[in-house]
Amino acid sequence: MNPQAIELNQLIQQKNATVYDLLSEKGKAAFFPKSGILGQTAQAKGKKINATIGAAIEDDGTPMRLQSIASKVDLDPAKIFPYAPSYGRPDLRQKWQSMIVEKNPTLKGKEISLPVVTNALTHGLSILGQMFFDVEEKVVLSDLFWGNYNLVFKQPYAVQFDVYNTFKNGALDVDALEKKLLDGAVEKKVVLLNFPNNPTGYSPTRDEAKTIIAIIKRSADQGSKLLVILDDAYFGLVYNQDVYKESLFAELADLHENVLAVKVDGSTKEDYVWGFRVGFVTYGIKGGDKEIYSALEAKTAGLIRGNISNAPNISQSLLLEAYSSPDYAKEKQEKGEILKSRYEAVASILNKKSEYAEYFTPLPFNSGYFMCVQLKEGIDGEVLRNLLLDEYSTGVIWAAGVIRLAYSAVPESLIAELFDNLYKACKKLV
Repeated sequence: MNPQAIELNQLIQQKNATVYDLLSEKGKAAFFPKSGILGQTAQAKGKKINATIGAAIEDDGTPMRLQSIASKVDLDPAKIFPYAPSYGRPDLRQKWQSMIVEKNPTLKGKEISLPVVTNALTHGLSILGQMFFDVEEKVVLSDLFWGNYNLVFKQPYAVQFDVYNTFKNGALDVDALEKKLLDGAVEKKVVLLNFPNNPTGYSPTRDEAKTIIAIIKRSADQGSKLLVILDDAYFGLVYNQDVYKESLFAELADLHENVLAVKVDGSTKEDYVWGFRVGFVTYGIKGGDKEIYSALEAKTAGLIRGNISNAPNISQSLLLEAYSSPDYAKEKQEKGEILKSRYEAVASILNKKSEYAEYFTPLPFNSGYFMCVQLKEGIDGEVLRNLLLDEYSTGVIWAAGVIRLAYSAVPESLIAELFDNLYKACKKLV
């Protein structure tokens, strides 16, 4: 093992042995090189002659660039063309950390890591797979989950998904989660929580959130060592008053010495920039300090360095410009109101159209981009999906035994037609 990895491991073990035990073999071997090419390049920064950088420089010292590209972006070329650090731009990391605390007031005064920039959330989750998952690692998650988890976790690591029932009696089945975490052996446990949930568009109520946090604490009190990954891809898109507005990370970040919480989030959905590919990985644990967080950040950045090198500089720079704009908050609120209005239109239609219950039942939803319906027995979801395409010019997703409807992508004027088409197609198949 590289001496730099050993040094990081020793620091982590001294600070919190649980964190070390949660690391995979790859995670234990991970490090960010302080010497070698990167170290030598850092030492040469600012020198009159710098022949270390693996990039081309104009005679005036600015990044070499094509004007046909540079002319299209109203930013300083230094914020567009050079590599960003593998950790991410320091100014963006600081800004995003302050924004996390602003959006989650419960975090105020708590010590969390600086976010490490990833190439959006999928990449962040993949990096966490390398960091924490050994082959055939067991991951606890709800049975209605984002299908891409299969590619991100199952395919590369042969992860075993230990699923629990998502809903019971129109609410989260917190008893099913409790059984997974409190029954059986006291051991390493990996929990993946995704709220607002994809595909269902559900976030916990305040009471459900308290229950989830209490269950995790009880498991830790029993002696289990827990890695809790918060997939917060749709964070902030909540539409009901009784929904818990903060990320569960806010409570979990200092819940227990045996609970390492990892928040994976980003600008993709929060700021409506799907193609920018900027995400963040942030760590929190009770008793965590700058030293242990720096070690985790270094391991994370090292895995990124060996994977994609770094996330795009131009995307990070554009986001920083937006976050400094006096219009940012207002513009974001306006877009959020559009999605909320579409959500309310869906809820209203489902409340009014009692005949829909003959063919499908909506699952609970209160946030995010989506909602799902459970088809009545005898209706083949794949046949229904193709019928909607062929005869009703309507596209939906059939997966995990439910029909997923992305009302986020449907103008409010077409939402009634969407559900009428679904109803008519079901009726035609029965």
